[in-house]
Amino acid sequence: ITDVLTAVALYLAIQDFNKAVFKKQKLLIELDKYAADVAELIRTPMEMHHIPLKVALFYLLNPYTVMSCVAKSTCAINNTVTAFFILATMKGSAFLSAVFLALATYQSLYPLTLFAPALLYLLQRQFIPIKLKSKSFWLYTMQYAALYLCSLVVIICLSFFLLNSWDFIPSVYGFILSVPDLTPNIGLFWYFFAEMFEHFSLFFVCVFQINVFFYTIPLAIKLK
Repeated sequence: ITDVLTAVALYLAIQDFNKAVFKKQKLLIELDKYAADVAELIRTPMEMHHIPLKVALFYLLNPYTVMSCVAKSTCAINNTVTAFFILATMKGSAFLSAVFLALATYQSLYPLTLFAPALLYLLQRQFIPIKLKSKSFWLYTMQYAALYLCSLVVIICLSFFLLNSWDFIPSVYGFILSVPDLTPNIGLFWYFFAEMFEHFSLFFVCVFQINVFFYTIPLAIKLK
């Protein structure tokens, strides 16, 4: 069920993205912003019509998706939450985007890297200039950050009330950050740290974790 929901969310998100692309493309054509020699590169609605369906099918027929479903892995839930986060962002709903991002971060720390690109996309949807000196930029950024943090705090507090313990925090975030389990899997962490001297492991754990988040803001600024 979760994989089907993910596919539907991706389908709707790509539909919205295509509409935004066509709208921007039409505006630029009317303003005569395109050079004459790039006319053949401009996409038409007919060319892009089947892309949402292709994306949904590629996800559903992906061997990793199928194997995760057969293995009854909980990563399918995380994929669904992330897909709904993308859909909410494409729809321009800051509240739902922040809530689904908080849910994704609650399950796995790494979706936090999606905060910056989501914020920039929402700013563009609201026609707010992305300038550090702009008051509207900082106001919207603070609002989105507050929605995200409040949602995350509420979810964590609900978990505490259900479990009557904070043990789930080190069990989730501590496990992700410290990489204590070196059981072979499709990732690279287990192999890298299994081959390393133990007294170097803390340093390289920090390097690996910083590397995940280090490029987020520079890339978001460059590709805005």
